[in-house]
Amino acid sequence: MIKRICLWSFLLWMLVLTSGAQTTYDVTLAGAVGDGRTDDAQAIQRVIDRCSEEGGGRVLLPRNHTFLAGPIQLKSNVELYLEATATLKANPDESIYHLSAFGENRGEGMLWLWADDAENITIAGKGTIHGNGIAFMGAELEDSYELKPLADQTFDPRPHVLTLTNVHNLTIRDVTIKEGAYWTVHLVGCNEAVIDGINLLNNLKIRNGDGIDLDHSKNVRIANCHITSGDDCICLKNRRETERYGSCHDITVTNCVMSSRSCAIKIGSENMDSIYNVVFDNCIITGSNRGLGIQNRDEGTVTDVIFSNIQLDCRLWSDVWWGKAEPIYVTSYPRANGNHKDANWRFPKGQIEGKCGEVSRIYFNNITSTSENGCFVGGDVAGKVKDIYFNNVRVRLLGDGPLSMDKRPCKGEGFIKASRDELQKMAVPLITENAEVQINN
Repeated sequence: MIKRICLWSFLLWMLVLTSGAQTTYDVTLAGAVGDGRTDDAQAIQRVIDRCSEEGGGRVLLPRNHTFLAGPIQLKSNVELYLEATATLKANPDESIYHLSAFGENRGEGMLWLWADDAENITIAGKGTIHGNGIAFMGAELEDSYELKPLADQTFDPRPHVLTLTNVHNLTIRDVTIKEGAYWTVHLVGCNEAVIDGINLLNNLKIRNGDGIDLDHSKNVRIANCHITSGDDCICLKNRRETERYGSCHDITVTNCVMSSRSCAIKIGSENMDSIYNVVFDNCIITGSNRGLGIQNRDEGTVTDVIFSNIQLDCRLWSDVWWGKAEPIYVTSYPRANGNHKDANWRFPKGQIEGKCGEVSRIYFNNITSTSENGCFVGGDVAGKVKDIYFNNVRVRLLGDGPLSMDKRPCKGEGFIKASRDELQKMAVPLITENAEVQINN
């Protein structure tokens, strides 16, 4: 009887493989249980490996299943497709995550779903990728979760949801990605990527819970997404660990709705190269601790960036999160000298002190904001931040308490005091420090 069942499963497996125009590989026919308790990572990995080896196709996670899984490597020419009501969920066992999300730097999280040096990868469907974030957190506070104490400060076991490195021709479409324990969608050195129509719904109390991070990536289009994230919703950067992939450029983001406890749209703070040719257009931001931010803290430059047709709603959260409800924030300051667990990765090799690069030709067009604070544009020296243009920018100030602007992470004092009375007299409530700004209203 057992032999008959095995033979039938094999024949059905082969039938699925050879049906239709696109070859489909159903993970349940290869041993994945999908009961939400059994770790199905090995079965799913076998299917992905076979699909890629045989020229590519669709790896199917069928409906009405929850596939608990540890780390899984995605490979070239594979579409990971989650049917509606299918869930792929991170195994909460911290001991199984030991592949670093940042190479030799093991202090900022591990890999869960990942790919290296691949092409033609698609993640699609109406199903859910669930990072099981709360399982990796400490105690719940008023507006955040505590981080669990680490036995070794150089090793953080929290898994990043999706880390794709040096992938050419990438598509992420329609899926729901939620509850990340650390960064959620991280593109490193990727080229030709489309992220369209996804719901990225992280818990707003989870620290380091970035939504989409574009790191040394180029030719990326993000559109029609709904993103909630404890940390930055969309962030562009150039981290030092992966400097071999060069600059981050030619990026468009449009038609997105976002909410963040930190900065909804951010460029920086890690930027050891250059970021340029970037457009954010036609977006809505609600309830965020900061709206549109350029936070340059390394020697790299940020140039030729356009923010247009954006509606902002900012509010103050606690100092756990960077920001003081600034709707617009454009800065370049050197970061504090290295004295923390990741100092070896924040500064050039062998140094504990860094520099900050130029920020210029930044355009804000047709921006409307309701906020508990004004805008801030500043740099460490005159001319470091220049050619910043405000055209048809409206900020409505709320509240009557004292104000300050948040410069962290930086050398020296992290906050600048601001007068609410002075801000309310301005056409665009704006504090500047060593910056060149032009306002047209």
